[in-house]
Amino acid sequence: MSQTEATARRRDWMSLLARAPAARLAALAPDLPTHELLRAPEIGAVMLEGRIGGTGSRFNLGEMTVTRCSVRLGDAVGHACVQGRDRDHARRAAVLDALLQGEQAGRIEARVIAPLRAEAQARRGARAEKAAATRVEFFTMMRGEDQ
Repeated sequence: MSQTEATARRRDWMSLLARAPAARLAALAPDLPTHELLRAPEIGAVMLEGRIGGTGSRFNLGEMTVTRCSVRLGDAVGHACVQGRDRDHARRAAVLDALLQGEQAGRIEARVIAPLRAEAQARRGARAEKAAATRVEFFTMMRGEDQ
């Protein structure tokens, strides 16, 4: 696997772990192996930027509270940054990131990542269906005297 493919895979699972509901992540991975805290879960804020029209000039949109954590598990170092103030969520996501870099990756992928990915796709599908239900189609009728 190339470096870019490995980076893309890691970016994908880190996104799923960060966006997963904390209770769901705890249910999928209730027991964490022994690990060393490199950076204990800490709460901070990040500045969010927006772009005018999606492509124009950048502007500061506001701040968002995040919790970050870094752990060492064997030779692997796991990192996580999650929205909100949930220290347990950040720690669990960092440990799972470290596990996914090791020999247990296949088991964690099947037990945790695959269900999270399926649930995320289902949420996107439900949101798309809801948006499609509100779609309005406009049409024009030609009147006889306009000819």
